[in-house]
Amino acid sequence: MKRSLAHPSSQVPLAAWAEVKLLALDVDGVLTDGSLFISSDGTETKQFSVLDGMGLARLRQAGVVVAWISGRASGATTVRAQELKIPHLIQGRSDKLAALQELAGDLGFTARQCCYMGDDDIDAPAIAWAGVGVTVLNAMPSALQAAIYVAQRPPGKGAVREVCDFILAARATRPTTP
Repeated sequence: MKRSLAHPSSQVPLAAWAEVKLLALDVDGVLTDGSLFISSDGTETKQFSVLDGMGLARLRQAGVVVAWISGRASGATTVRAQELKIPHLIQGRSDKLAALQELAGDLGFTARQCCYMGDDDIDAPAIAWAGVGVTVLNAMPSALQAAIYVAQRPPGKGAVREVCDFILAARATRPTTP
């Protein structure tokens, strides 16, 4: 499937969004704009969007599992993940595909039940493996090539919320079983 800059319902089948049971996200460049603020004493600060946080909270309430998979460890990431009650925080893993596959296997999910969103070369294999592979507009070429959808909102400013809303809307259209 080719990536799309159009509305996902026109390029990504609604059924693919509806099948997502695990949303796994890179942190820097997806949940943030990729900037790191490091002061002279070594403390690190990151900016996260409350829009993204609300989307992730709504996904969690709907029963979708959320995971963050970051190539670098960060105290700021840990604090934000705790605030949002993110159940799976994996830091310091540069092999994002292996981390995603291990987590999906532990949870009993197939690739089709996973949505992965990343922006860099180390994310591309995980983006390509997931049933719904997503990236952001300013991603590296390998991530753009691997993705079937490119978020329209900027990273760290609602791109994750956009994906959360698509998953929730698609799940709402599924027929309910008694």
